[in-house]
Amino acid sequence: MTTGTIAKRLRLGMIGAGLATALSIVCAQTVSAQTYGLATMQPGTLANTVASAIAKTLKEKGGLNTLVQATAGESVLIPMVARGEIDLGMANMLEVVEGIETGKLQNDLRIIGSIYVLRMGFFTRKDSGIVNMADVKGKRIPAGYSAMRTLDRNTLAMLATADLTLGDVKPVMVPNVLRGGDDFMAGANDMFLFSFGGPKVREADATVGGVRAIRIGGNLEASRKIFPYGYFSEVKPIPAYVGVSEPMQVYSMDYILFTNSKMKDETVAKIMDTMANNKSDMVATAPALNDFSIDTMHRKHNMTYHPGALKYFQDKKIEAKAY
Repeated sequence: MTTGTIAKRLRLGMIGAGLATALSIVCAQTVSAQTYGLATMQPGTLANTVASAIAKTLKEKGGLNTLVQATAGESVLIPMVARGEIDLGMANMLEVVEGIETGKLQNDLRIIGSIYVLRMGFFTRKDSGIVNMADVKGKRIPAGYSAMRTLDRNTLAMLATADLTLGDVKPVMVPNVLRGGDDFMAGANDMFLFSFGGPKVREADATVGGVRAIRIGGNLEASRKIFPYGYFSEVKPIPAYVGVSEPMQVYSMDYILFTNSKMKDETVAKIMDTMANNKSDMVATAPALNDFSIDTMHRKHNMTYHPGALKYFQDKKIEAKAY
């Protein structure tokens, strides 16, 4: 073999090695630069604030470039995530259960875990004389929720805690909770349904001269015949909870983070680990995530967990907790 041939082969070898190195760098940059979409509600909602906190933490602490994608609503975003059009999504437990039960495409939805507690209540005027859920009998109450269909089931579950049904009240048809609040302020109904800490509650309080959160009934068993995953949690008087003057039990359900069957196991594990190790960063943006704990992400229900989440729970020895 001549000296020229050897030199030529060496040059070719160096070029090949250089190309391999360049390709590996490009591939690594492509992986690290991948963007993940996190679907949620519109800006101004609690869900959007929480999603923003999670996305910011995943990007800054986990190296997962995550962007919040606002949608028209949770019933819209659930099938989008299931189809793989968006990587991640958030919704309340009732919406997720309803979506899986009624939607064919949601067979591909995979649960990552519960991330915070959604607390809901009926709010009335301070001077209305309506204090407990039993006092709601015969009163005007928002119902229908044509644009938020699952809320009718939610209303029925809350009425059932006081052994009441929709036949015991006077339903006032509304498309959504915002309209229910507006009707209340206009005097068209006697109360409205909203989440504790929601801006509409503060608006109503200022408009009507003070509101009160109605105490939930005590019959959780009857309520769970309508929705099996609802539960009671306690709220205390804090500035964020308008209408709460003393500690009280309220109707609650989990808020769920989910993905689809196409998401890689290692990505799901990275998401969970980043959230678990950086709670304070998330809470700084969304105080609602004070409820977040890796130990309560794993819940007992009939929905399918992502295998990456199940492996993470197994590795961390986190058992599924009942509602």
